[in-house]
Amino acid sequence: MVVIRLNRGGSKKRPKYRITVADSRSWLGGKFLEVIGHYNPNPRGEEKKLVIDLERANAWIKQGAQPTERVRSLIRSATAAPKA
Repeated sequence: MVVIRLNRGGSKKRPKYRITVADSRSWLGGKFLEVIGHYNPNPRGEEKKLVIDLERANAWIKQGAQPTERVRSLIRSATAAPKA
């Protein structure tokens, strides 16, 4: 099964996450099929908190990919956010 999940990066106590599409059997930090965005829970300065390619996310979901609960809530917040 294909899942859309977060891969953690960044340094200690400064997490940054990539939103990836991967096989559910692969290691959490391992191989992935595509990076469709990133999420920074603690942005500094000009950094953006959430960047996601909604077209690619919807395409993967239509093909049967299952987003995790956190990714599902991030997609909802990205669609509700005004385009600036």
